Amino acid sequence: MRCIVTEPRALHDSLITVLSVASKTSMSEEMKQIIPDELSGQRLDKVLAELFPDYSRSRLQQWLKDGHVTVDGVVMQGKQKVDGGEVLLANFPEEEELGDAQPEDIPLDIIYEDDHIFIIDKPVGMVVHPAVGNRTGTLQNGLLFIDPDLARVPRAGIVHRLDKETSGLLVVARTLKAHKLLVDQLQARTVSRLYDAVCFGKLISGDTIKTLIGRHTIDRKKMAVRQIGGKDAITHYKIKGRFRHHTRVQCKLETGRTHQIRVHMAHIGAPLVGDPTYGGRVRVPGNATEELAECLKGFKRQALHAAELGLIHPETGKPMSWRAPMPDDMEYLLFCLERDNGEVVDFNDEDEDDWNEDDYDVEVIYTDE
Repeated sequence: MRCIVTEPRALHDSLITVLSVASKTSMSEEMKQIIPDELSGQRLDKVLAELFPDYSRSRLQQWLKDGHVTVDGVVMQGKQKVDGGEVLLANFPEEEELGDAQPEDIPLDIIYEDDHIFIIDKPVGMVVHPAVGNRTGTLQNGLLFIDPDLARVPRAGIVHRLDKETSGLLVVARTLKAHKLLVDQLQARTVSRLYDAVCFGKLISGDTIKTLIGRHTIDRKKMAVRQIGGKDAITHYKIKGRFRHHTRVQCKLETGRTHQIRVHMAHIGAPLVGDPTYGGRVRVPGNATEELAECLKGFKRQALHAAELGLIHPETGKPMSWRAPMPDDMEYLLFCLERDNGEVVDFNDEDEDDWNEDDYDVEVIYTDE
């Protein structure tokens, strides 16, 4: 275990001496601090957040409820106030409970890594977290093999998900500090996520979809646009190419609800090509070329790719961004759509990276399903 001792002094000038002590029997991190006088009269849960900013508040509150924190040797409730000068002893578990997730030697496409984060280009067909029916072969299993220390970070450092059949970029936190700061960025909606998608139907112009999204009232495996009982969901989209019966779009997420893009595009009458959950049966236009018809029939997953990811690095504070090339199946789909059009379409708009929110009127669309 490690013992961290802080002498009583001004909070902002606190100096922490770290003493590393080998222990074969303990898998926890013990921290001893004197509560600064500046925090007198504050609730204990808020004091913990001040003294241990590298941990999320929810994690600290859970550890507090589990009895891992004492003040002058007494377990206190988070709402109780401190006087200042008390001895606070925190015995935080280092390893996060990961259920039956085991390390597996799974090839992962890591396009960037440092001591704080991984950026992963997830392939089509890979599940992010172990679940019923997918206990092995997941991204989490592979991450634990590459970096066993990820067992100490919630969900092996995965802070956001992609559906099994969606390809593209994910960020993984390698430390608790990075995990907390990345979650904070996601909650503050400062992480930039751009998706390439191909949908059925001819959209005229880009727009913003703003609704509530929650569980479907009948089919609990599906999400749906709701009038009540859901969470805010905002998707901006713009046109990247038009075909005879389809549209290529680029979507920018402002929120990150489950299946958000898939639900929103289906809601405006433009479901993603190949989406078995929200797109219904395979749609093949009657006058489509044989090549396109076969391509559409064989495209068995939603045509959605997380192409770009931008964030503030949790350690350096510098903005960083990455781009992942479109997978082969979507490239071939676009090729067939271009051939069906009778010409090759150029998608390289001059304002490709210019997302001016003022250009997109917010249309609030509510339905009760």
